[in-house]
Amino acid sequence: MSDLQPVDTLSSNMSVTPSAQEYLRELLAKQNTPGIGVRIFVENPGTPRAECCMAYCMPGEEKAGDLQLVYPDFIAHLDAPSVPYLQDAVIDYNKDRFGGQLTFKAPNSKVPRIGEDASIEERIGYVLQSEINPGLAAHGGNVSLVELFDDPEDGLTAVLQFGGGCQGCSAVDMTLKQGVETTLRAQIPQLGRVIDQTDHSKKETAYFK
Repeated sequence: MSDLQPVDTLSSNMSVTPSAQEYLRELLAKQNTPGIGVRIFVENPGTPRAECCMAYCMPGEEKAGDLQLVYPDFIAHLDAPSVPYLQDAVIDYNKDRFGGQLTFKAPNSKVPRIGEDASIEERIGYVLQSEINPGLAAHGGNVSLVELFDDPEDGLTAVLQFGGGCQGCSAVDMTLKQGVETTLRAQIPQLGRVIDQTDHSKKETAYFK
């Protein structure tokens, strides 16, 4: 246990509610394994497929680099790579007539994290997921990067795919020009043009020809 790193400040960013603590305490007690805890991690972090997971953490399964949330009756071990995606996460337990349900809300699990050496594709994905898609989601839509290529006339061009409520919507052109393209070009000045994948104006680069 000496290699583990308790981090007090993490408790203000991720929390397990009292009702969830009680539920986990009872669940872990049934395992009859002294020192058993839980491991919390995110699969496919930073993507739309991100999923928050919890598993038993048996004594001896702790990892060097784990961050810990120490509660009165158990320890929650957070996988180090998942920590940035668990910021502001809340684990709760809601009782109902069928017993109850453990819920896991992690608003940052799908938000990409990029470093200073991130590629332009990664930077575009970050802006789309963190700034643009939350707004489109309110209308049932989303947008993703299909391809990035260098056009002889327009320079670096990003091809985007609109989905959900935005797919086939007559307002896509307005959304692209007034919102998405403006935001992307403001944050990524290397971009020369942003187009929808159904744009046929670019000969060999046209989509769905």
